[in-house]
Amino acid sequence: MDIKVKVGCCGFPVGMKKYFENFEVVEVQKTFYKPPSLKTAEKWRSEAPKNFEFTIKAWQVITHPPNSPTYRKAGIEASNCGFFRPTDEVYSAWDVTREIAEILKAKFILFQTPKSFKDTDENLQNMREFFGSIEGNFTFGFEPRGWREERIKKICEELDLVHVVDPFVSEQLHGDICYFRLHGFNYRHKYTDEELMKLRGLLRKDGYVMFNNVHMFDDALRFKGLVGEQE
Repeated sequence: MDIKVKVGCCGFPVGMKKYFENFEVVEVQKTFYKPPSLKTAEKWRSEAPKNFEFTIKAWQVITHPPNSPTYRKAGIEASNCGFFRPTDEVYSAWDVTREIAEILKAKFILFQTPKSFKDTDENLQNMREFFGSIEGNFTFGFEPRGWREERIKKICEELDLVHVVDPFVSEQLHGDICYFRLHGFNYRHKYTDEELMKLRGLLRKDGYVMFNNVHMFDDALRFKGLVGEQE
């Protein structure tokens, strides 16, 4: 088919060597919880095939409030951060995210926000200030939860953000490319052949299809085969 999509997983469900042998893209999750050292990022880049692509999930200090359980999971403490607030902590977190992205030669950075990040005027303004002041040759993706469609469309168009969705749950409202994150209806769900065929039919533009469920490695491999059959 004319549409070109890269299929991969959110995180490494198997060892890196085996993963690199089967896929050409991965979404790095560690950058969200507690970013790896620059030396570790350099090691990942050097061990990956030359044409392998890393996408990364922006550090939670940018997007999530300090009371988020994901902070405890990562074993870090933070304050005065999250929700794209114009604080030193948030911008320092962006600097860390950007530096790792540059080392990995990442083109796409995902900003996922929690359900507590509502589509209020204050939050929208914080997003405008944040994205209006950061630099880097990246494509930015935005995955909100519980927002009204008109607000998603407005802010994504205004800030040129790719609306990141699970296509089985919601429709992409903006973006020159697609970035699908397949959460599996529930995390333990294994996609049926019929569901993967339906997913293939939902592809309308170039982009990424990233699986984020227990069976992600197998599901992504099966879907990659389906996409290949249609080319």
